[in-house]
Amino acid sequence: MWKPICLAISLAAVSAALCRAEDKPSQARQIKHRVTGLFSPEREKDLREVVSKLQDVKLVGIDFKYAEATFEYDPDKSLNRPKPEEIPQRFNDMLRPLSNHTFGIEPLFTTPKEKLQRIEIPVAGLDCKACCLAAYEIIYKIEGVEQATASFKDGLITALIVPDKTNRAALEEALKNRGVTLKEEVK
Repeated sequence: MWKPICLAISLAAVSAALCRAEDKPSQARQIKHRVTGLFSPEREKDLREVVSKLQDVKLVGIDFKYAEATFEYDPDKSLNRPKPEEIPQRFNDMLRPLSNHTFGIEPLFTTPKEKLQRIEIPVAGLDCKACCLAAYEIIYKIEGVEQATASFKDGLITALIVPDKTNRAALEEALKNRGVTLKEEVK
């Protein structure tokens, strides 16, 4: 006789707790993500345009040196109550289609920034944003590259690399294999 009453009280308590959780106001917070496709300062306008299409998401700031951006949003509301480790992937799943897959989201650096090495590779023939994106993607997808930029104005591709995982020769070889013309460095 006591069991049905206890069960009814327990179910009522759980139901009330769930209702209170559902009624809880959303809490937007600032979250920093690494942004792929952010290969030049000129891409800020493009990123802002894409983010403006996301409901309840605001782009707060951009750090081009490390291709990181700070966004303000409520993950529970915008990403359907993700686990903390799911946030970057779910945000990526929202952003990529809206940008025609030219922007993406990844977790922040795993290697301390002071242990990264900066590589600069002078190139020829990058004369538009699409060419820069293509060269950027060649470099960025190499294991050990944490950040890359490509500038047709400067004729330069840069990369922050983990020296234990890749090197300048590997980056240059990847570019040459895809038809990118390297300039001779002036020494």
